[in-house]
Amino acid sequence: MTTHEAQKAAAKNIEPRCTYCAHGSPLADGERIACRKRGVVNGTDHCRSFRYDPLRRTPPKPAVLRGHFTDADFSLGDTDEEK
Repeated sequence: MTTHEAQKAAAKNIEPRCTYCAHGSPLADGERIACRKRGVVNGTDHCRSFRYDPLRRTPPKPAVLRGHFTDADFSLGDTDEEK
């Protein structure tokens, strides 16, 4: 699978939004986008010219581990490191 094919596969699972489209640039207010195709639009809009740009998307925050864990909680079995 080439890089282009991988990007297309990832883009199929992404809901189109002008916020992370390759044709748009964010404006200073943080909500609107200056689109090369449609002019100034809301960041949640999209059109048929949408082209996914993975560098514009902010990934979700990672889950936080709650509680107190030891190294034994993350081991897969008996490890006889003392031998």
